[in-house]
Amino acid sequence: MTGKLKDKYCIVGVGETEFSKNSGRSTRALATEAVRNAMNDAGLNPDQIDGMLSYHGGDSTTSTSVMYDLGMRLNFYMDCSGGGSSTEALIGIAVGAIEAGMCETVAIFRAMNGYSQVRIGGTGAKASTLVSGPDIMKRSYGLISAVQSFAFTFTRHMMEYGVTGEDLAHIKVAHSNHASNNPKAIMKNRVTIDDVLNSRWIVKPVAHLLDCCVETDNSTCIIVTSAERAKDMKQQPAYIMAVQGRGTKPGGEYHYQKGPISTVAGHYIGPRLFDLAGVTHDDIDVTGCYDAFTYTTLLQFEDYGFCKKGEGKDYVRSGAINLGGRRPNNTSGGHLCEGYTHGMNMVIENVRQLRGQVDDYCPEWQEGKHSHDYSEGKCRQVPDVNITMNMGWAMPAVGSALIMRR
Repeated sequence: MTGKLKDKYCIVGVGETEFSKNSGRSTRALATEAVRNAMNDAGLNPDQIDGMLSYHGGDSTTSTSVMYDLGMRLNFYMDCSGGGSSTEALIGIAVGAIEAGMCETVAIFRAMNGYSQVRIGGTGAKASTLVSGPDIMKRSYGLISAVQSFAFTFTRHMMEYGVTGEDLAHIKVAHSNHASNNPKAIMKNRVTIDDVLNSRWIVKPVAHLLDCCVETDNSTCIIVTSAERAKDMKQQPAYIMAVQGRGTKPGGEYHYQKGPISTVAGHYIGPRLFDLAGVTHDDIDVTGCYDAFTYTTLLQFEDYGFCKKGEGKDYVRSGAINLGGRRPNNTSGGHLCEGYTHGMNMVIENVRQLRGQVDDYCPEWQEGKHSHDYSEGKCRQVPDVNITMNMGWAMPAVGSALIMRR
């Protein structure tokens, strides 16, 4: 049974700043630029945005600051704490806020100096030494960063299903190939399997350096409104077929307390998402799968049902996730290569895929004209994209997802 809100709301504007290692700017300045870029993309004026949502990890700016800088007056806003599952969740909240009559058009932004100031592993110019909550128990065992704390899940998966580092490296290779056709990407060079396997270990046996995302300074923005209002916008809308935000595994303060350890939240929220959208896996043309690390991508392909449990290694080796493959994934290069945005850039990329307007090296991409030549420094637009899916990730026990159509 499909959801009552299917196709009733759309993403009508997307925008971002430069992806860099040192922006030299405040998160407020970055956020204002990204929201302005998304407004220009949609053809909206400040007085046409009356809702705003953002998320942070103690590393961002507030909606009211951005509102003042852009000359807006908001009827609804909320700044929440959260990471990788927040993008899709806030898209769902935007839909709910509009449906409830609290506002009409919502800008969602994420601003972060994620390399130069506050890094995930607790370093950077503005890193905090404050430890609270579950981290009090984890830090004494060296579980400081995400790659360390998630390692339990995938180490178990490797033991159960025989996945190797070489299997994971296929994900990095695919995403690097895509990023080589993306003028915005921080890491544009194509890498090989050997490059990944010969990069230094970060956490054995699950992650070499090149299995990890590229931490980044950036801001990103997505604008959501009703399908009715979208008719008057500048761009072809991306219709929201279904969204699931911050769904969880069964309880336990730590994600490895509830078995199977190698099963992640997508196993539980995926079926509901497909039911709400009224589509199957075969209908999905392009995926955007949260790739903080290569192994988070493989786990989600399995638990969202794009392949059977234990067959993720075969799925990524098959070429299905490559440009020109059955179901290209993270066509911008994702977190592994374009830049780390806590999930926003992969939704933005899929919106542009649905429009036929990804910003690649094709000279006429703004008119939707692409060569579909996927060799280095060329095109990354997938032909005839009708339906896309995004899979967000906060940790193995918490995830989010979104299905859109053109």
